[in-house]
Amino acid sequence: MILKKLRNNHFLSFAGNVAVAGMGICIYSMLAHNLPTQDDLGHWVFFIVGILTLADVFRTGFIQNSLIKFYAGTAPERAANIAGSAWFIGFCITIAACIINLLFYIFYYDAADESTRIMIRWFGITFLTSLPFSVALWILQAEGRFGILLILKALTQGMLFVFMGLLIVFHRLTFLNAIYVYYVACAITSVTTIFMGWDRVKTITKRSRESIRELFHYGKFSVGTSIASQLLRSSDIYVINFMLIGKAAAAAVGVYNVPQQLMQVIEIPIRSFTATAMPMISAASNKGNDQEVVYLMKKFAGMLTLALLPVCIVGFIGAGLWIDILAGKKYVGSDAGIVLRIFMCYAMLLPVDRFMGITLDMINKPRINMIKVYIMLAVNVIGDVAGLLIFHNIYGVALASILTFATGTIYGYISLKRYLNFTMVDIFTLGFAELKELAGKALRKKEGI
Repeated sequence: MILKKLRNNHFLSFAGNVAVAGMGICIYSMLAHNLPTQDDLGHWVFFIVGILTLADVFRTGFIQNSLIKFYAGTAPERAANIAGSAWFIGFCITIAACIINLLFYIFYYDAADESTRIMIRWFGITFLTSLPFSVALWILQAEGRFGILLILKALTQGMLFVFMGLLIVFHRLTFLNAIYVYYVACAITSVTTIFMGWDRVKTITKRSRESIRELFHYGKFSVGTSIASQLLRSSDIYVINFMLIGKAAAAAVGVYNVPQQLMQVIEIPIRSFTATAMPMISAASNKGNDQEVVYLMKKFAGMLTLALLPVCIVGFIGAGLWIDILAGKKYVGSDAGIVLRIFMCYAMLLPVDRFMGITLDMINKPRINMIKVYIMLAVNVIGDVAGLLIFHNIYGVALASILTFATGTIYGYISLKRYLNFTMVDIFTLGFAELKELAGKALRKKEGI
């Protein structure tokens, strides 16, 4: 009975998020503790988050949602046609990125510093190698095979964890060697997906112009929101990297990213709840049941906000301890602690902002949600630049995040009010009532035992 409950897709999706985020935090902690300098950590963050992840978000944003929409629940012939067409688009995007990388190599490589040369050398081949792994993730999600999806994600992170550990044991951990093992982990995972047939690479011969056009036209809209969301997460790093100079920029990026990693404690439950809530809100909207849509949005947003309040308080009070545990003593006296406290202040806005965004999507208003994210991005970039000019340190960048998410929450609230009847107070009132009821049920169950 217990095993049956653990095999449901909701639990497997949550477990996947926890496993990936947990291993990611462990790997980051290993790098922060053992890389020779803060500059090296900054270079790693910029390469993985600022370059590779951004490119992958473009590729995933363009293909993932459209593949799932047209693949799931279809006949085998249609599924193969869609998978092959997705492969074709993914390959074209990947080759285009590699060509851009080649241009950087030709025109900028000689003038760049050593760390930038490393990034230029390894971006193209790493991005190309990760394509089978990425396609496999999309197809497995479309097929609802969350168990294999969990295994695949754990395989990649597990190998990276082991390889990084070996580098540390043999005192060989450097920025370049970290990229080596990252590439090897991607390569082994992609080969595994091809060998097991999870990526359906053979279906590329089943592609058609009609399906390619169909996926393309759908994807060109979804990619806008995906890119804006990723830029919103990484724009702080871009601004710090380009407004500060040389080693000061790399060190500042490294310090700033430490509290960003700790924000995973807030992001994991939000991502898990939104993954579960999205189909429920969508189903209510498709039935024309606006009251149910409002109820679900208020329930999840309110419960999460109130449940995360103690976490934010503990994070604020014990900022120095959490920085020490994650990144080591060399970051305890840095700006990371103050930045984490600032993050804990705006973290309370995240559940409401996120659920307003997905509700806009589920009631078929994705354009408004996209505009919301782009407004937040603009506010964040302007705020980051102003913060650095005024404060001359990363505190200003962190403070800009409060304004960014306050703007997103206000815009989302005003936009949703045009279609749904609710107030901001309703969110917290219902959230408190639901948490109280949940606690009461747990207490009654315990007393019954």
